[in-house]
Amino acid sequence: MEWFLSLFLEHSALQAVVIVSLISGIGLFLGKIKVWGISLGVTFVFFMGIFMGHLGFTIDQQMLNFIESFGLVLFVYVLGLQVGPGFFSSFSKGGIRLNVFAIAVVLIGTLLTVLGSYLFDVSLPDMVGLLCGATTNTPALGAAQTTLRELGMETATPALGCAVTYPLGVVGVILAIIVMQKLFVKKSDLKDAGETEDDTFIGAFYVKNPAMFNRKIDELARLTQAKFVISRLWRSGSVSIPTSSTVIEEGDRLLVVCTEDDVPRLTILFGTSEPEDLTKRDIDWNAIDSQLTSKDIVITRPEINGKRIELLRLRNHYGVNISRVHRSGVRLLATPDLMLQLGDRVTIVGESSDIEEVAKVLGNAVKQLNEPNLVAIFVGIILGLVLGAIPIFVPGISMPIKLGLAGGPIVIGLLIGRFGPHFHMITYTTPSANLMLRTLGLTLYLACLGLDSGAQFFDTVFRPEGALWVAIGFVLTIVPVLIVGIFVLKTTNIEFGVLAGMLCGCMANPMALDYANDTIPGDQPAVAYATVYPLSMFLRVILAQVLLMLLL
Repeated sequence: MEWFLSLFLEHSALQAVVIVSLISGIGLFLGKIKVWGISLGVTFVFFMGIFMGHLGFTIDQQMLNFIESFGLVLFVYVLGLQVGPGFFSSFSKGGIRLNVFAIAVVLIGTLLTVLGSYLFDVSLPDMVGLLCGATTNTPALGAAQTTLRELGMETATPALGCAVTYPLGVVGVILAIIVMQKLFVKKSDLKDAGETEDDTFIGAFYVKNPAMFNRKIDELARLTQAKFVISRLWRSGSVSIPTSSTVIEEGDRLLVVCTEDDVPRLTILFGTSEPEDLTKRDIDWNAIDSQLTSKDIVITRPEINGKRIELLRLRNHYGVNISRVHRSGVRLLATPDLMLQLGDRVTIVGESSDIEEVAKVLGNAVKQLNEPNLVAIFVGIILGLVLGAIPIFVPGISMPIKLGLAGGPIVIGLLIGRFGPHFHMITYTTPSANLMLRTLGLTLYLACLGLDSGAQFFDTVFRPEGALWVAIGFVLTIVPVLIVGIFVLKTTNIEFGVLAGMLCGCMANPMALDYANDTIPGDQPAVAYATVYPLSMFLRVILAQVLLMLLL
């Protein structure tokens, strides 16, 4: 029997694995349970770790630090790798406005944190922990703890603050959405907002502008700032796939893939838009001409990774056209200078036989993508840790600022995810593999974080300061969301589904997003969440460190 008890009580590498696995397994199981339609998911591992720590379970401190640090690094790096391709594109057009409002939520919460520290005489490290729990942002907590260790300060109380305020952080965003929906949004508005606008738009145009007559298509792109792709050309009753050298003539009818905001510019460029309602999103492209069809092809050949569309010369060689590119949930216009990445799903328009030939060129072997490319993971982690260790000297601050274990890897993850293909790095991981790595890293981090904080948790909560912490955390959750949310509803024409998704994203709250998806028609909340989540996450990780560096 002693050998069995030693697996749980005697410090060793084996005992550390057993305890962390036990916490993680039970926490993940309980995290699936919904109460009033809300579940904590992987975050329940944190509370299971606290409970085990309260019962007196411990593991070797060095093992604890290693597992906690490795889990955090793995989570934030893979997160950056996953959102990197869409991170920079989120700043285009409507994404800029959403990110501005998301930044406002982040800054208001940060300002309230500083004010709360002075008004309620709560130490700044504790207030940062409360903010991390109120915004359900454990990577920011990891960044704060790393900074505190470098300053030689206690790291346990911020984690306790995070644990105290986390549950209301989840509920607070949902309550704010309910309040705004009841007071400011009509049910008819929600029904009208059910259909989400695509990032791309299909427009039809007549060529009636004399300035466009007898010009090649590649010349047209230089005459306007609008981004567009001419998908098909109708002339004298026949349809064709135009190439860059195709000459536009008077009376040509063009099917153009663009953004809806660019339609007025293109109407001026070509002369007039098509009077027939060809711009419906449910149009059957294949019905326009029986010889043409459209098909989605997945890029799986490593040789294509990092190449611009124009270099493939698919129009000239095969008579087909790439109209759209789907990447990490973001729809992109297939402009000639767009650089393709492994895992991109491209929409090809052309004759069936030609499309089959192009499929061989691009790969379209989905099974190849199931093979994990771990080289990019470990190389990126190394680069992220190196970047996180670089001291950044700021005038007026005695100690250099470092991005640390959380900031460095997430920055490198973003950069490699976005620019890796430029250097022919294969950064693609399947969505399931990426989710597995992220969940594994976050689970390890939360299990160790909770275990380390558990011994002091109940003593902290069941004292006068505990009630104050809960109240402060609730204010940090709901006040920034309501201020920005009501401002947006009153001063802009942003639809409520988009607003709800933006608020969930800037608060890093997937549980609130689940509620929004269940109660608001369409996929607007999910799209808006993905648009603002990367920048908001990055800002919170950096601000958690900057606050401690500047004000301690």
